[in-house]
Amino acid sequence: MRYLSIFKQVERKTPPTQEEMDRMGQYIEESMKSGVLIATEGCLPSALGARIRSTGGKITVTDGPFTEAKEVVGGFAILRAGSKDEAVEITKRFLAFAGGDGECEIRQLYEAPALAER
Repeated sequence: MRYLSIFKQVERKTPPTQEEMDRMGQYIEESMKSGVLIATEGCLPSALGARIRSTGGKITVTDGPFTEAKEVVGGFAILRAGSKDEAVEITKRFLAFAGGDGECEIRQLYEAPALAER
């Protein structure tokens, strides 16, 4: 099964330290080699982004930064796990390396029958 892990955190004012980058890089490399991590990316500051919302048929665009938000999406990972419990354990290990406070929401991804057989 595949899971999407969405990492949310209070937006940092500074980039990660070299030590944080090195630790995360090692963790990512090990996770990819073991097959539990399919893909991952971090997000740049929300000032470079936008929110696009549809309400009652009207589309609105709000440019970042998202100062009203307590937390913003800091990145994502696509995980391969045998169960939700296993995905939770993988995500707990990630949070130990993420640096600072934050949370991850995990969601199982839909897999069409043809994809699941591969």
